[in-house]
Amino acid sequence: METVLPLWFEVGSLIVLLLILAADLLIIFKRPHIPGPRESALWVSFYVALALVFALLMLLIGDAEHAGQFLAGWLTEYSLSIDNLFVFVIIMARFAVPRKYQQEVLMVGIVLALVFRGVFIVLGAGLIASFSWIFYLFGAFLLWTAFNQAFLSHDDEGEEDSWFVRFARRHLKVSDQYEGNKLRTTVAGRRMFTPLVIVFLALGTTDVLFALDSIPAIFGITQSPFIVFTANVFALMGLRQLYFLLGHLLDKLVYLKYGIAFILAFIGVKLVFHAMHENQLPFLNGGNHIEWAPDISTWTSLIVIVGSMLVATVASLVRLRMSGSSVAEAIAADDAETAPAEEPTENRAP
Repeated sequence: METVLPLWFEVGSLIVLLLILAADLLIIFKRPHIPGPRESALWVSFYVALALVFALLMLLIGDAEHAGQFLAGWLTEYSLSIDNLFVFVIIMARFAVPRKYQQEVLMVGIVLALVFRGVFIVLGAGLIASFSWIFYLFGAFLLWTAFNQAFLSHDDEGEEDSWFVRFARRHLKVSDQYEGNKLRTTVAGRRMFTPLVIVFLALGTTDVLFALDSIPAIFGITQSPFIVFTANVFALMGLRQLYFLLGHLLDKLVYLKYGIAFILAFIGVKLVFHAMHENQLPFLNGGNHIEWAPDISTWTSLIVIVGSMLVATVASLVRLRMSGSSVAEAIAADDAETAPAEEPTENRAP
């Protein structure tokens, strides 16, 4: 009989996570600053440790299957969030967001990501409950996304405005300069929005696109809405600190996209196999279960996910080393590149 996580644990976990996010948001707006590498590394380590403690609690209160599903889901969402982070870097550079206020901007982007992913989780859970054959569509979508991730160019991703941002530019009165972290300003006696509004819209539309990838991926690991949501929360927590820790080093991890693509393809295949076990279309094998389709376990998924990211990261660092650079030099170069962005807040937006 499958173990069910207690209701008090699920409700209590959600309350604690929301309180942590609220405290994080309050700290940012009370003390805007540029976190250094040591501060960023400590916060990233803290959130990773928090996720591992949560997995341990799931093991003790639930069972190994629930803990394994959370770990696999969290690592999958974390890898996809790092891909999301790369686009955030491009958006920040494109709109010349003052570095001092990038923390606030990133936190708003993360909150928007949580909201959109929460909506997609509810929709996804409803579709799965009503139409179990939806796993075929999820699997096909992830396989297409994996191909797109690995073989198509993403150089212009985040550099071109979405139709929604272009629409907002045409219909909103937006000033040319940032006014700290304000959304509204007065120019020549006229009330206008600051460029931060456009930045938030760009981040929001990006979050929607990434949610379309991440939610089907994690539903390939677990069908528990609670595990899906908490894995997403833990994957997004510490993401802004990771932004300041890695910065433009992300574009030097050249094989990372292949690791992510392999994970998406693997989960896509797993979803199709799962659909063959759970539900058959009338024209497929007479509507009966397909016995030869393997049932990929949660722990196999976890090994594949960890192995893919490890191989991709190590291969990227080896290539970086062979090019004559080190990680420390790459980070130092990134700090040198972004130093001008620390000037006062009257930066002019494009």
